[in-house]
Amino acid sequence: MRSATPNNDAPRIVLGVAGGIAAYKSVELLRLLKDANYFVSPVLTPDATRFVGEVTFSALASEPTRTSLYGDATTPIPHTYLGQNADLIVVAPATAHLIARYAQGLSDDLLTATLLASRAPVLLCPAMHTEMWEQPSVQENLATLKRRGVMVLGPESGPLAGGDSGAGRMVEPSAIFEMIEKIVKGYRGPLTGKHILISAGGTREAIDPVRVITNRSSGKQGYALAEVATRLGAEVTLVSTVNLELALDVVRNIEVINVSSAEEMHKEITKRSPSANAVIMAAAVSDFTVESSATKIKKEKGVPSLTFTKTLDIVQELVAIKQKGQVIVGFAAETDNVEENALAKLRRKGVDLLVVNDVAAPGAGFEHGTNEVTLLGRDEVATTVSLRSKDAISLEILTRVASLLTQGDL
Repeated sequence: MRSATPNNDAPRIVLGVAGGIAAYKSVELLRLLKDANYFVSPVLTPDATRFVGEVTFSALASEPTRTSLYGDATTPIPHTYLGQNADLIVVAPATAHLIARYAQGLSDDLLTATLLASRAPVLLCPAMHTEMWEQPSVQENLATLKRRGVMVLGPESGPLAGGDSGAGRMVEPSAIFEMIEKIVKGYRGPLTGKHILISAGGTREAIDPVRVITNRSSGKQGYALAEVATRLGAEVTLVSTVNLELALDVVRNIEVINVSSAEEMHKEITKRSPSANAVIMAAAVSDFTVESSATKIKKEKGVPSLTFTKTLDIVQELVAIKQKGQVIVGFAAETDNVEENALAKLRRKGVDLLVVNDVAAPGAGFEHGTNEVTLLGRDEVATTVSLRSKDAISLEILTRVASLLTQGDL
């Protein structure tokens, strides 16, 4: 990685320090970064200065420590200066307070304003007491940040301030430094370097040039999967029957292939699957098609007779031509006997992971912004993911995919 700062070859690290006792470890992290010739810009929150001094960081860093949201004659808008010039922002320690404000998009101090004013990768190193770490609100805030592409390292279990011991101890500076080295070399998350092929939307089978047979799939889950996969470091190809708006931070990084029918979906997916590390078939592909009329069928001629034929089973073909180490993910939308039907489909299709949802359940399935699913692996063990946003569902699915990809012997 070449520095974003003009006339400076060394990658520039903004080292954020929030107000926790682990702030003393950040001095050691700063020393490691400087010894490795990084350009380090320290940003301390006002609370951090209760634990460590500005002078210490200024003496060791590449430029003076900043603590104020407001600038001076040389740097009138420090948060844009820091955010735009950063190659990486590291927050160590990241307190529960800092994490919550960042997740909510608040920018009431220099550190949170810098985080929001940057497109650079971000690494958070949480540190707090066990009771705080285990709070659902803290975990939900971190999950929100993770699916936005923020990387999180730690915490560890061990001695804490006040004589306590448990989960919440900030990872050691040497481990943080190793992660920084990986990020500088291109690491962006557990799907870094992986090509993920995703399908989205419901296919449309033409009856004539005007009418089609289709289903209720909106494509929202497939698009959410594409966006989150990109933020986790993947190269993403999205084969879709719908055109939804992609998030601004990923729109340029996702290749979108537009299709309409099951046949077109089959052609584009199978053509691209050999180069994909994982194929996620989130699209609702029609099971049947009809022979289309070349001209509009007129009502005056009476009720037409439609003869249905089966479409090609894309998932079954993907399993048949599967590459070594590749992960195939299928979807099952059910309305009754959900567990029984899903298990039968898993065994019939032979996928590595089946995402099952009861589309008749409130707030789940087609057209909703939320979903509730069960993840069913080849071992037939079911994991329920409770009702949440489709972005959050995507993070759970993709975390499972990343884990499967590390096994390498599928």
